[in-house]
Amino acid sequence: MKILKFGGSTLFDADSTQKVIQIIQKESKQEQSFPVVVSAFSGITDLIIELSHCAANHGQNYKILLKQIQDTHTTMAAELIPEANQSAIMGQIQTMFAEMMDTLHGVFLVRELSFKTLDFVLSFGETLAATILTAALQEKGSETTLIDPRTFIVTDNRFGFAHVNFKESEKKTIEALKDKKGISVIPGFIGATADGETTTLGRGASDLTATLVGAALKADEIEIWTDVNGIMTADPQKVPKAISIDSLSFVEALELSHFGARIIRPQAMHPAIQAGIPVRIRNIHQLDYEGTCIDSEVESAFLVKGISSIDEIALLRIQGSGLMGVVGISNRLFGALAKQEINVILITQASSEHSICIAVCPESADLAKDAIGEEFDLEISAGAMEPIIVERDRSIVAIVGENMRSTPGISARLFEALGKNGINVIAIAQGSSERNISVVIDRTDESKALNTLHDAFFLSGTKSIHLFILGTGLIGGTLLKQIQDHTPHLQKQSSLEIRVVGIGNIDGMVFNVNGLNISKWQILMEKSGQKINLDRYINTMLDLNLPNSVFVDATGIETIVDYYEQILGSAISIVTPNKIANSGPLSRYNKLKECVSAHGVKFLYETNVGAGLPVLSTLNDLMSSGDQILKIEAVLSGTLSYIFNSFNGDRQFSEIVREARDKGLSEPDPRDDLNGLDVARKILILARDSGIPLEPKDVEVENILNAECRKAPTVDAFLRALEKSDPEIEERRKAAEKNNAVLRYIACLENGKASVKLQEVNGSHPFYGLSGSDNMIVFTTDRYKERPLVIKGPGAGAEVTAAGVFADIIRIANYLS
Repeated sequence: MKILKFGGSTLFDADSTQKVIQIIQKESKQEQSFPVVVSAFSGITDLIIELSHCAANHGQNYKILLKQIQDTHTTMAAELIPEANQSAIMGQIQTMFAEMMDTLHGVFLVRELSFKTLDFVLSFGETLAATILTAALQEKGSETTLIDPRTFIVTDNRFGFAHVNFKESEKKTIEALKDKKGISVIPGFIGATADGETTTLGRGASDLTATLVGAALKADEIEIWTDVNGIMTADPQKVPKAISIDSLSFVEALELSHFGARIIRPQAMHPAIQAGIPVRIRNIHQLDYEGTCIDSEVESAFLVKGISSIDEIALLRIQGSGLMGVVGISNRLFGALAKQEINVILITQASSEHSICIAVCPESADLAKDAIGEEFDLEISAGAMEPIIVERDRSIVAIVGENMRSTPGISARLFEALGKNGINVIAIAQGSSERNISVVIDRTDESKALNTLHDAFFLSGTKSIHLFILGTGLIGGTLLKQIQDHTPHLQKQSSLEIRVVGIGNIDGMVFNVNGLNISKWQILMEKSGQKINLDRYINTMLDLNLPNSVFVDATGIETIVDYYEQILGSAISIVTPNKIANSGPLSRYNKLKECVSAHGVKFLYETNVGAGLPVLSTLNDLMSSGDQILKIEAVLSGTLSYIFNSFNGDRQFSEIVREARDKGLSEPDPRDDLNGLDVARKILILARDSGIPLEPKDVEVENILNAECRKAPTVDAFLRALEKSDPEIEERRKAAEKNNAVLRYIACLENGKASVKLQEVNGSHPFYGLSGSDNMIVFTTDRYKERPLVIKGPGAGAEVTAAGVFADIIRIANYLS
């Protein structure tokens, strides 16, 4: 025999109730007799509570709300039962509402609503639903009887949350139901005292009714029907990637439900656990899915079965030297709380006995603080114990699983995942059973923690990151195109999911936590209507607080750099081709490095030097492996490389500069390249990453332009002045040619000093054979002394630079996974 229980979410309207009827009828073809437990129709219990309090407050609106509830039930009955056969059920409904009205009118007159009266009024919700369902099943030809649970569920008189007398209830349940034929429809949630006074078993207690009946009748299985696919690995409203769980042990279910998972109440599982009866959670909308089976022993490949959370708790800290080694402290603490009927959700104590932390519901925090303070008043007054500290706006996140027992590395994975996302753990609790690890965190981090841990334990083979891209010029726009083109490949080959959730440029900004359609990013930007505001953009990114977030600064704007410290401090990694942060004041460079270290994030800027060439990563690898950097020589400007590689005597220097400008190889004003400052910034970054603390002024820079060229008011004026200076630079070229050498604009770092200048190199030097706009970097180290390590390739261009940024993003994804 099965026990079928249908919650309010399955009785949402006539269509969903018809599905319930079909499920019951299907079961009746296999079983001649079985009980069906039902909750009130969806939303009715809340409305009854509202109108009851309205009546107690002498509000006339209670009549309107009661009429609204009556209309809901009469409409439901009218849609389920043909009009010709409605008179009986309509009469029953009218009788019950008349009784409700009489009771509520009394509440209205005396302006008092006791728990006893509220229980009586609430009982009509389940009774009405069961009455209508019984009539509908009878109309379908099913042998169906409505059974009043007050005849067999015996409770104490704690109205509002009555405790069940299990032994007496089991005996009466057997007497009431064992020999019943056909379908027995039972309103859930309701019981009665030994004197027959109506009680309720607490919100969500229809499940308890089902398990009580199942245990008494020794059912084969208890099916609890809902509107979701069984139990999920996490709350899908908070974790969109949550998946259904095929099976759970009773212990796992108890742990998860204690920490907020929407399974069934722990009290409701007790009869099933005692009787050893499986409980199955099923979905009325997907009958082909078997749902989640909760049983004594289950097998699973998952180490962790579920992740749940309690959204808001208060944490009380009791600490002081007077606690250490003193017998009876815990007894007094929990005794004081018990006297006030305060439920303790979580307990943790340091082995030094110096402090004890407890978590309670926020509404109990002040009462708990006062109770503890009163109990330990002498110790606090004497200074042996500090005043009780209450921390509000905290959440508890718990991971649960039978397979966690005796499995090394579970805690490490949990704390690593949280740490990499900047989620601070305030308190930790783990029982000796090892089935549960609970952490207390700031409430603002709850969603982020749930998603982070879900990825770590259930999608460990999948890496996902959330990108915020600022700047959609040549590099930013190309990066978006590359992400769009390569996302399918990354998902298939590397199990990497990249979500671009924020884009900003000079025209506006747009966000979508589920990921923007980057194939239409220009259209989205036009439609967004949000003007760019750096403060708002950065604050939106921080407020979203998404796990595995990466900020990409694809601009060349200095003001954005001012936000880097705040971004890194919020556990968001940064990728940028923008050199300003690393080539400005040394204090800022050092501060950013300190932020990276303190918050466990990444700050990657491979494209600051050499565009897409692996220059900085190679330097880092050399130093990490213990090599000593002796000298770095580099041609670091694609523009200057092209100009001097082409300057072979066939054409004037000014002509080559004009050509580079016309081809887009130089800045609009070529002086920005020819002054050597961009090269100086790059060698400065190499110096700092080599461990040499230089300031920008410490780099010796040769500006190859004469004073007239530098002071020219316009670009055209500059180009005319450059033509006049052609003989000067030509003279230097000829001098080099006499020495069988060529001119190259070279950055050099040696003996702690950095310089950028125009130099002659002969045929034995690697720079002699450079062509086009290639960059070349030569590392001379202890290991690469006789034959230096050479990196050569295009050092400029949107495609290679964007590819370098993309590579940095993937490095961060691999670090975070």
